[in-house]
Amino acid sequence: MRHHESLPPTPRRPLRLAAAAALLCLGLAGCGDGGGTAQAQAGPSGGAATTPPATSAAPSPSRSKAASPSKSPSKTPAESAAPTGPLAGRTVVIDPGHNPRNHLHTAAINRQVGIGTGRKECDTTGTATNGGYAEAEFTLDVAHRLRDLLRAQGATVLLTYDRDREFGPCVDERARIGNEAHADAVVSVHADGSAVGNRGFHVILPALVRGGGANTSKIVEPSRDLGTRIAGLFVRSTGSSPSNYVGGKTGLDVRKDLGGLNLSTVPKVFIECGNMRDPEDAALLTSPGWRQKAAQGIADGISSYLKG
Repeated sequence: MRHHESLPPTPRRPLRLAAAAALLCLGLAGCGDGGGTAQAQAGPSGGAATTPPATSAAPSPSRSKAASPSKSPSKTPAESAAPTGPLAGRTVVIDPGHNPRNHLHTAAINRQVGIGTGRKECDTTGTATNGGYAEAEFTLDVAHRLRDLLRAQGATVLLTYDRDREFGPCVDERARIGNEAHADAVVSVHADGSAVGNRGFHVILPALVRGGGANTSKIVEPSRDLGTRIAGLFVRSTGSSPSNYVGGKTGLDVRKDLGGLNLSTVPKVFIECGNMRDPEDAALLTSPGWRQKAAQGIADGISSYLKG
């Protein structure tokens, strides 16, 4: 949902024409090895969670698990062999937004954590379609598809969680997992919760933030490259248009209020794959075939970025 860690919207300034040109090039030409370096300015925030909290008592806000990426099931001997392929030796962390059980642990996810520019909720419930398909279920599904596509190219892929904890992780822990993995790229998968008529996807890039334990100066440019490539190849794979309500129709937005970006020390972006509250977008997001196309577009963008 928009977004997510959830502060009120920050003022938007016009996006530079370079962002639109880079996205158009990527969407039409398939990105190639050149990559884009489009820039965007700060966009909106906020968006109320739509999943109602349970009435059961919430647990203590202590963490349910140590900060570590989700472990994959035991591998067969064939799978245990050294990976091969164009992304062999590269590490990608996929961060599925929210957790399907967050609404059962409101006290835990509402506790405040530092995000560099201030403090914010540990996590939120996310949004859902009018038919009840939760964002947290969508993000896990796309994350699994994306993991499989990247592993097929030889990448080492970690998930920040995979139904292995009752709530969270908190936004600061999500960033820390990518940092401790020394990831070559991190992508946080989401879907928005905006008004009917607001359609399309957008990729959120980190703003320049220094202070409060955050310093994005080294990741702003590589993250912009990663996000621009994902945006262009998402268009090609899904046929979806860039958002008509965020990012000046470039498909790119820059934010400084998201702890998952502010606290990252490795290249990282968020992608809002569509608006769950719009019936036309919801029809796409609930389609397994479209979700596979979405995962393919994100995988293509990551692969393009990692190959240079």
